[in-house]
Amino acid sequence: MAGYLQTGFSLQVLKLFKDMTLVDSLRPNEYIFAVVFSACSDGGKALEGRQCHGYVVKSGLVFHQYVKNALINMYSKFSDVKGAMRVFSLVPGYDVYSYNLVLNGLVQQGFSNEAIQVLERLMGESVEWDSVTYVTVFGLCACLKDLKLGLQVHCRILTSDVELDVFVNSAIINMYGKCGKVINARKTFDWLQVKNVVVWTGIMAAYFQNGCFEEALNLFSEMKIGDVSPNGFTFAVMLNSTAGLSALRHGNVLYGEIVKSGFKDHVIVGNALINMYAKCGDIEAASKVFLDMMYRDCITWNAMICGYSHHGLGKEAMALFNDLLAAGECPNYVTFVGVLSACSHLGLVKEGLYYLNQFMRQVGVEPRLEHYTCVVGLLSKAGLLDEAEKLLRSIPVELDVIAWRTLLSACHVHRNYGFGRRIAEFVLEMDPNDVGTYTLLSNIYAKAKRWDGVVKIRKLMRERNIKKEPGVSWIEIRNVTHVFVSDDCQHPESTQIYEKVKELLAMIKPLGYIPDVTAVLHDVEEEQKEDYLSYHSEKLAIAYGLMHAPLEAPIRVFKNLRMCEDCHSAAKLISKLTNSMIIVRDANRFHSFQNGCCSCADYW
Repeated sequence: MAGYLQTGFSLQVLKLFKDMTLVDSLRPNEYIFAVVFSACSDGGKALEGRQCHGYVVKSGLVFHQYVKNALINMYSKFSDVKGAMRVFSLVPGYDVYSYNLVLNGLVQQGFSNEAIQVLERLMGESVEWDSVTYVTVFGLCACLKDLKLGLQVHCRILTSDVELDVFVNSAIINMYGKCGKVINARKTFDWLQVKNVVVWTGIMAAYFQNGCFEEALNLFSEMKIGDVSPNGFTFAVMLNSTAGLSALRHGNVLYGEIVKSGFKDHVIVGNALINMYAKCGDIEAASKVFLDMMYRDCITWNAMICGYSHHGLGKEAMALFNDLLAAGECPNYVTFVGVLSACSHLGLVKEGLYYLNQFMRQVGVEPRLEHYTCVVGLLSKAGLLDEAEKLLRSIPVELDVIAWRTLLSACHVHRNYGFGRRIAEFVLEMDPNDVGTYTLLSNIYAKAKRWDGVVKIRKLMRERNIKKEPGVSWIEIRNVTHVFVSDDCQHPESTQIYEKVKELLAMIKPLGYIPDVTAVLHDVEEEQKEDYLSYHSEKLAIAYGLMHAPLEAPIRVFKNLRMCEDCHSAAKLISKLTNSMIIVRDANRFHSFQNGCCSCADYW
């Protein structure tokens, strides 16, 4: 039996065991049962495994250490956490290997609370931990983002005789990264004498997870100088860091390295490439990567569906979702975030409500806050503000400010100022420090020419020491990133840029451009309001792009805040005037301007 098991013939093991049970003079011992349970787990024979479990209980050998460990391992491989816990709870006496099996199974399956209970039991016993125990427990701390427990376990290993090998150190770095303590992760990394690709990737991931994208990319350069070759996971972290910076040029350089290194066909790398290109504004490149991939998992489909949705390509997202179902893939909660966003872009109210209320539950996906927020956006876009509010007040999950602010933005778009003021006041009761709500409410007052309301909001913000984040736009031209703020005169070519903006605005007026002076939150003369609008950061960036970008190349601009209505109107007409594709990514989504139209259909 052991020979068959070692060579991968698990079904032969089970056949031999069945033949053995038919011979009265032959009684299986604990070692045979351990082999049989391993054969069941390797062969995916859950029913046979449970039958053998009943047999071993009757034999009285279930209390033997080999048998207990094999049983726990079998149930863990079947993803039957309850079965593993039942064995663990009912049968006393375990060694460190047993605890490792149970803890690892619980952590892998996401049963963190149960894992904590097992850990507490382990800490109460005189069982010596090994390196596997520490790696698993650090993983649990990372999942829970429990820094206090992580520090406690770190102190414990430092006072033990367990060797701090590469796997343990990687687990420590990962734990500190997930808990938001990059400095601690870096100290652990710097302390190491020998650093392999696993450790390097771990510290890069820690920086990436905490939004330190440039630091992660700098570490990648250091790693290559140290003659350590990246693996697929390294490239995935680097691509995601590049996406965080919206640095398309750097992403293209990484793509070249990936092709040379032979990792192009790795699923994890392909997924990261799709994400990077989508977030850097090149959805066509993302689509090409998706179509070229030989193997796809659920993350692949999700990345492409969400990428299409974020770019306002609702039809493409829905078509891909149908392809996913036809391919037999099972959608998860991320899939439906993309699908519901696509429904919102297309105005598919009936379909969106069907997915939320029926289809998601049919495929075993419980709606989360993100899904409800998408549907609030869907209803709001359709002008169904009362229905959106009713949904928000009835959903069975805890709400955040973002969900309510989605409704507030719709009030601003639909010019429903009374409704908007009421929602804004409610949101500020929830979170008196939410800058976005103050800004939206101030805009609502300004649109209604309620300057007393604008003054009141500004005074309230001063009293509460709440500062609005300044608008910043940037564009990358010939490997150099150019950053602009409103009325910016710091750029070396500011005079030429201002002249270009003035020229563009004059040329689009005959095409129908009327400055949206209601976007100016100052009670001043109309002419002065036009001056305020003329040199917003995105207009400066677009003008610079038209001055210096290669012919026929898309103009890609990124902005940290929501694009204002006036800049949006101007960008549409500039795209028509210059026959250019202008892509602007603001805080909400991508806007693809072409031939006088925007992919957002003027709702964002």
